[in-house]
Amino acid sequence: MAQTLNPPALIVAGFQALSDPLRLNVLELLQQQELCVCDLCDRLQVTQSKLSFHLKALKEAQLVSARQEGRWIYYSLNLVQFLALEQYLADYRRLSQLLPARVCRDDA
Repeated sequence: MAQTLNPPALIVAGFQALSDPLRLNVLELLQQQELCVCDLCDRLQVTQSKLSFHLKALKEAQLVSARQEGRWIYYSLNLVQFLALEQYLADYRRLSQLLPARVCRDDA
C-alpha cells in the first residue's frame, strides 16, 4: 500500500493523541488491564476533568474503548487501532526506497 499525501484522518488523530505525555501514561496503564476513570485519576494524580479531556482525545482517535458498568466507565486499549498505526509506519519501512538524493545544480 503506497502512502498518500493525505493520510486518513484516523491515522492523523492517532498520532496526535500519542503526542501528549499524559495520554501516553494512560495508555501505559491500560497495557496492563482495563481501568475505571477513578483508578486512572488516582494512579496519574490528576483531576477527573483534566483526565476527561485526554480520554476524549484517545477515544476520538479510537486508541481506547470505553464501556459503562453501573455509574463507572472502564477504559481499555483498542488494539485494532494500534495495529492500523503500526501498519501505517511499517509501510514506510517496507516500501520506501533508500536512494541517495539527486544532485542539485546551482544554475545561477
